[in-house]
Amino acid sequence: MRRVDLLLNEYGESHQNKINIAIHAIAVPSIFFVTLGLLWSIPTPEILDHFNVTWAHVIAIPTLWYYFKLSGPIGAAMTLLVIVSFACIKLLVFADISVLIFSIVLFVVMWILQFIGHHIEGKKPSFFKDLQFLLVGPAWWWGHWLRRMNIQY
Repeated sequence: MRRVDLLLNEYGESHQNKINIAIHAIAVPSIFFVTLGLLWSIPTPEILDHFNVTWAHVIAIPTLWYYFKLSGPIGAAMTLLVIVSFACIKLLVFADISVLIFSIVLFVVMWILQFIGHHIEGKKPSFFKDLQFLLVGPAWWWGHWLRRMNIQY
């Protein structure tokens, strides 16, 4: 069995309850987005500022590499999520909304929802077993959508 299948299957074991799945469908991409927002908010050295690059851009590169190693279609889908996340961050900046405050508030709310979902599920979050599952969550989310579109990941 491929590594991506093993990881997604193991992650899916603690995500069987429909309410938990629905919560994760909203919370997982939201947490990914606001994590980029939090990284975006960290001050950067002058050299990065000169090129208009933030820590979110720097971290996105190895993160996307991880996803492409798992699966080309999941890597492409995660690239789309990164692009949409950066566009939403730019919208926050344009609207003069603090990216940092927005990201902190949404981060906390979404994690509370996730823990409520796992309480309903009756199973601990997968990342308690292995921190790698913090990255597997978005891949699992995309796996659902790719299967619905009959795209083999």
